[in-house]
Amino acid sequence: MISRREFLSYAACLGATALSACTPAPPGGGELSATFFCFDTVCQIRGAMDQDALDGASALCERYEQLFSRTIETSDIARVNAAGGRPVEVAPETADLIDKALAYCAASGGRFDITIGTVSALWDFRDGVVPDPDGIAAALPHIDYRTVVVDGTTVQLLDPASALDLGGIAKGWIADALIAYFSESGVKSACVNLGGNVAVLGAKPDGSPWRVGIQDPDGARGAALIARVDITGGSVVTSGLYERSFEKDGRRFWHILDPKTGYPVETDTISATIYAPASLDADGHTKTLFFMEPEEGIAYLDGLGLDGLIKARDEAILTTAGAPFAIVGE
Repeated sequence: MISRREFLSYAACLGATALSACTPAPPGGGELSATFFCFDTVCQIRGAMDQDALDGASALCERYEQLFSRTIETSDIARVNAAGGRPVEVAPETADLIDKALAYCAASGGRFDITIGTVSALWDFRDGVVPDPDGIAAALPHIDYRTVVVDGTTVQLLDPASALDLGGIAKGWIADALIAYFSESGVKSACVNLGGNVAVLGAKPDGSPWRVGIQDPDGARGAALIARVDITGGSVVTSGLYERSFEKDGRRFWHILDPKTGYPVETDTISATIYAPASLDADGHTKTLFFMEPEEGIAYLDGLGLDGLIKARDEAILTTAGAPFAIVGE
């Protein structure tokens, strides 16, 4: 569990940058906000809405965590993983998320793979534990997204030893679901910040765009920005090697694991940001960028028609053609 000190640190950052975050709007105009811990991160929801709409969004977050978490024993994902290859009936939301996630696995050529759970369960990034090499070697043969079958609301792992981990894409799906919920509830202005996943509905209550800051991966948490973008819709998703990492024996380990090795991906990309109409689209492609050279990643995004920004290990900042990001200091 996150400590109280860590929570307060994250929550303070959420008010300004928090990896990629919404700049606070001035009070008034019926604006409400809530900050809470969910999905293994600190989340913030704010906008021009009543308390019922805000409470409903918080309840949805709780529901989705109970469905999608790998570590909650009663979750849909945990039940599928524990089923020994038998078909499992899941909630419609879970089936939809898995089905859509598989499309991103295929698009990435398996570099993003939701059956990484056999390996991710071995790593402990909070306490800085490196798994035994033999354990990783034994888990690798069970990573293959093509062994996941979704049939309606039934999910089956054809490899009984395989395990799902949706941590690399679930927040994108959830952010889109929250924006859809607000839209259906008649809310005209909202900003959802799930750690590095930001999605907005309309402009801020005062009519100006939401300003989303991109954290410098070399800076302290929330202390420095490399870029910003003003938006009135869509989603900005940032992933970086600064998230959930630790150092041991002179080597830094980060949470983005390579399905081929079971270890953190070797990469010259240290931070990747995508701005897209749908948060799922942004989330589904950001991890793939860490398996490419920075220039290759930009070309990949250009081919998809997505706006993106990559910071390379050599400090270079690259953006897609026509991307709306304003580089800080330029």
